[in-house]
Parts: sequence; C-alpha cells; structure tokens
Amino acid sequence: MGSLVLCHDRHATHPYEISRIHCKIFTIEELCYYLCNNLYLIDYTIMNEQLCTWLEEELEMKELAGMLRDVIRLRGSVEKFVLTILKYSKIYREPEMIRIQNVLERLKNQKDIERQKYKGDNLLESGEIEEAIIVYQSILNQEKDETVDTKFYGRIYAGLGAAYGRLFLYEESAKMYDRAYQICDDKALLKPYLYASYKYMSLEEYHILLTKHEEYVEVNAKMRQEMEDLKNEIPQELEEDVLEKWKRQYRRSHI
Repeated sequence: MGSLVLCHDRHATHPYEISRIHCKIFTIEELCYYLCNNLYLIDYTIMNEQLCTWLEEELEMKELAGMLRDVIRLRGSVEKFVLTILKYSKIYREPEMIRIQNVLERLKNQKDIERQKYKGDNLLESGEIEEAIIVYQSILNQEKDETVDTKFYGRIYAGLGAAYGRLFLYEESAKMYDRAYQICDDKALLKPYLYASYKYMSLEEYHILLTKHEEYVEVNAKMRQEMEDLKNEIPQELEEDVLEKWKRQYRRSHI
C-alpha cells in the first residue's frame, strides 16, 4: 500500500472500534489505512450509522458523514461507501485510488473465502511469499465451503506450490502441486510439479517417478524440448540468464 500522507489534524477523543479485529481508530488517516489494508475483508459491517456519527461528532466531518448516510439511505454498495471515505480524505494519490477501485471491483459479489484467495494471490504476485502462505493455509484450515467451485481448493494448493517453489522448498512445492493436480485434473499443473520434483529428488528417484504415469513422460519430454529450443534461440553468452528466467517462471507457475 502507498505511503500515508497526514492531511488532517483532528484526533478523536473517543475512538471508533472495528469490532471484527478489535482495532481502535482515532483519526481519518487510521481509518483509511485500515480500509486500504483490508480491502479483501471489508463487508457490510463497516457500512453503518455508528461510523457516520463518529465521523461527524469526533472528527467534525459533517459533510462526509452526510455523504455516507446518503449511500446507506440509497442502499449503495459497500464499495461505494469505502471509496467515498477514501476520496473525501484525499490521502491517496490518483494512481493508488485507481488500484484500490480496481481491487474493489474485482472483489464485488465474491464470497469471503474467494476474497481470501484473492488476497493470497496478490500477496504472492507482489513477492510477499510468507504472508501468502499464511493466507492459503488459513483457507485450508477452515471448514470446507461446499458453495465454491469444486476446483477452488485445487487452486489453493497450486498457489501454495508456487509459494513454496519461490522459497526453494521444492519437496513441499511438489506435494502441493500434486494435490492441486489430483483435484483440478489440469495438465498445466504437471510442469511445475515435475520441475519441483526434479529439483529435490535424486536422478534415480525422478526417473522412477516418470515411469509411474505415461503423462509424466510426455510432459517431461516437452519440458526438455523447450529447454533445447531456448538454447538454440539465444546467443551463448545469454544462455545462462535465459535459463534462469525459465526456471523462475516454472517456480512461479500456478493457477
């Protein structure tokens, strides 16, 4: 999230408490910081008269409170409610606001568990690997949600496979990709699975693995051919750089 700019000097005498996480907020900056760092978890509970009253009485933001009451009265969306606060505060610059709006649009109408996955995917993409793993594992530790797509949990395992791969924990990565493949039955998962297996197994163990399934032999052959094609397409002095890039791509592969 972008840096926070101190734009307002009003400090509440009585804080507003976010009951969901037992967090007490004293300023508009703290409220915006909470909203922007919890976009994936924001739901209708943030959209209430109590917050409007707090903004009006504690921070003397009567205009903002009135705008938010209009959103509630007209049965506007939670996303509109949040954006109204962020835009009024003028804390975040336009590029950051566009990013926030895009995230909220993506999350619109998603279930809580889908929002959690989206959070994990974004953490993984931004390089916050350990945090992504925590999010993915928390989803798997919850009671299974029968309302999501049958392949949803396979995509969670694939995300974990990619995360472990980036940490060079290839055995754990291979296990997660294998679970993902068993659920999703997607051949695209076999490449990162075999790559991770190759990285932690002995050559003998890897060859034994390939004999277990005809598909493994086929995918492995394609991978080797891709490697050869890459070698033939690039100058010798760039070969090592390109091969390293290829390896990184496979480590990061996930649904």
